[in-house]
Amino acid sequence: MNDPFVCARCAAKGPTCCELTPGCEEVCFPVSEYERERILECALDLGGFVLQPNTALFIENLLRLFPDQRRAVKELFPPGGAHYRLAVDESGKCFFLGEQGCLIPQDFRPYYCRLFPFWTTEGGRINVLEIATCLAQLENKSPGKLLKALDVSQVKVRDLHARLRRAWGFDPHSK
Repeated sequence: MNDPFVCARCAAKGPTCCELTPGCEEVCFPVSEYERERILECALDLGGFVLQPNTALFIENLLRLFPDQRRAVKELFPPGGAHYRLAVDESGKCFFLGEQGCLIPQDFRPYYCRLFPFWTTEGGRINVLEIATCLAQLENKSPGKLLKALDVSQVKVRDLHARLRRAWGFDPHSK
């Protein structure tokens, strides 16, 4: 059953998927220039972006997420270069995380945030990125129930993943 308030309940309870362990910022998912511009269109310039160096650990994580795009990842994120990511406060909370959840309107959020906790892999298979603190996952044990609770279809997950890939200049369809 669709639960439109599960993310707001999770934000009130904490911690959420919108928080990371302080000191782990280097592995925070990047925001493409397209996504950054869309967020700024909402007049949400809260200082919510950080220019993050492309570290070896960051590049390694991206290569795991995009195994079919090795060359593109290395070109887009060269060692010594930098990328934008969402900013976090000293406790690791995203600057755009409010008491009722994300302050960014749904259609303007970064694709990674809109996809979470789903990820599409080779052949279009949908996986769940298991996070122990995710209230939606704790309340909905099967992927099907989780999709329903978050009011997302498999088609939408695949579409968002293709959009994320396009935003970075990757082939929109994983091989």
